[in-house]
Amino acid sequence: MASTFVLRNVKTTDGKAADIVVSNKKIADIAPPGTGVGERIIDFHHQVYVSSGWIDMHVHAFPEFDPYGDDIDEIGYKSGVTTIIDAGSTGADRIQDLVRNLKKAKTKVLVFLNISHIGLERIDELSNLSWLNEDKLHKSIEENRDFIVGLKARISRSVVGSNGIEPLKMAREFSTDTNLPLMVHIGSGPPDINEVLDLLREHDIITHYLHGKRNNLFDDSGKPLPAFLEAIERGVHLDVGHGNASFSFLAAERAKEHGIKFDTISTDIYRKNRLNGPVYSMANLLTKFLYLGYSLTEVIDAVTVNAAKWLQKPELGRIAAGDMASLTLFSVEDQAIVLRDSEGVERICDKNIVVKGVVIDGEYIEC
Repeated sequence: MASTFVLRNVKTTDGKAADIVVSNKKIADIAPPGTGVGERIIDFHHQVYVSSGWIDMHVHAFPEFDPYGDDIDEIGYKSGVTTIIDAGSTGADRIQDLVRNLKKAKTKVLVFLNISHIGLERIDELSNLSWLNEDKLHKSIEENRDFIVGLKARISRSVVGSNGIEPLKMAREFSTDTNLPLMVHIGSGPPDINEVLDLLREHDIITHYLHGKRNNLFDDSGKPLPAFLEAIERGVHLDVGHGNASFSFLAAERAKEHGIKFDTISTDIYRKNRLNGPVYSMANLLTKFLYLGYSLTEVIDAVTVNAAKWLQKPELGRIAAGDMASLTLFSVEDQAIVLRDSEGVERICDKNIVVKGVVIDGEYIEC
């Protein structure tokens, strides 16, 4: 493996061309196109875009759990994503196993710790309040502070059972005590979505904000709920979290119509929806937002700049000399593709984002 290589004639989403020189795992230089010097030249002939490495804010990367599990690198660098955040697959009981796995992976992994110590060992993990053990939670956070970026609470009927809003109230207390933000999964009620929104604060995340089930964020006429607008005003972060059942073209079109834009685009990917859809990959999901009329820059910023800002790791969202080289290379092909949402609705897009490769851990890898 060459210690210095050049990504020649690549372009950024604003159309500017450059050569990117990578040496000893870092970006050594961003040179005018055709001028970069290195032991190996990889020429993309102005056909390929480069961005900082894509960040997926919501995945399930603990393969031992079914149905919500997958291999870290399959949903990471092999699909163009250099950083993934596991969204509550494990709680206190299995977080150490996840950490052991992530240390062996190429893909960078961060973690939202499930507030239930059993995690997704079963899918009604908040139906028994005794599983929300504060002592176990605190111990896990202390032991894994290098990886844990927040707490995950899945607040929908099938998860909380008869407990309603109580698990989220407990999560709010855990968040205050640990100074960690919440990522809150929303879906079918009870609890009522307005109760959920009232408990969210600045820097918390709503994931699945474009789901089309009842108890969503829009009223019957398609207008955003007042409590939703108030949450946005407070600084609550909007994350897509497509998943098997949580992205609707209709909801996305309503949001765009009312000027409500995603902060981050995430997949909620795991083995089933990667192999059988409707998610498939981050590139497929990003193509859906091109179809919806967002610019390429807006779409790519959602998995680079915006995600890095929320993580308070700005270096993950930029391309700058001296930084560790974490890059995604992709093209936008003029080819029709059928896109499917979580409700089976299909749309045809005449553009398709295709991942070409990544730079990770000092190496260029074709995807």
